[in-house]
Amino acid sequence: MSLKHSYTFLSPIYDLLVKPAFHDVRQKYLQQYHPEKEDTVLIVGIGTGLDIPHLPENPRYIGVDLTPAMLNYAKQYSAQRSDIVLHCGNAMRLPYAESRFDTIIMHLILAVVPNPQMALDEAARVLKPGGQILILDKFLRPGQFAPVRRLISFLSRHLATRTDVTFEPLLAQRPDLKLLHDEAAMASGWFRYIKLEKTE
Repeated sequence: MSLKHSYTFLSPIYDLLVKPAFHDVRQKYLQQYHPEKEDTVLIVGIGTGLDIPHLPENPRYIGVDLTPAMLNYAKQYSAQRSDIVLHCGNAMRLPYAESRFDTIIMHLILAVVPNPQMALDEAARVLKPGGQILILDKFLRPGQFAPVRRLISFLSRHLATRTDVTFEPLLAQRPDLKLLHDEAAMASGWFRYIKLEKTE
């Protein structure tokens, strides 16, 4: 089963499964985000729109997701806002021009896509120099054995998410991305909040 099909199946219950666990961390980190009024922000893997209630109202947002069924639920969150447009698209092949966005938000998407390197590469491509990427996701530490998480990933990667992704090798392939911030978010540091900046 492809991720598109599995998330179509999961879409009616996704918020019930995910919202309670991540509401507070989404709110915490998006409250720290202070965009300029003229900014254009891309939310990669917007899903059912759980980030939307926490987004500042200054900039213009584009939310992209692979699954139309998930976007149908995101429309409910964005219905009362005129600053959010939703698109169907693939995080690993974003349908946008280079250097278009001031900020990119990637919450719970790098450890979902089949190829997280391609997703990060695409985010870097469409980000303006000086722009930032805000990441919230689960990552193994370099060299971490984590046999249970790796086994779970073998079973779950085609259905919902991966649990074996290490962030540092992804970043090492992007010398144009500078690490600004990296902190434990939840689950004893398995989930991390990471902020990157694209160099000139």
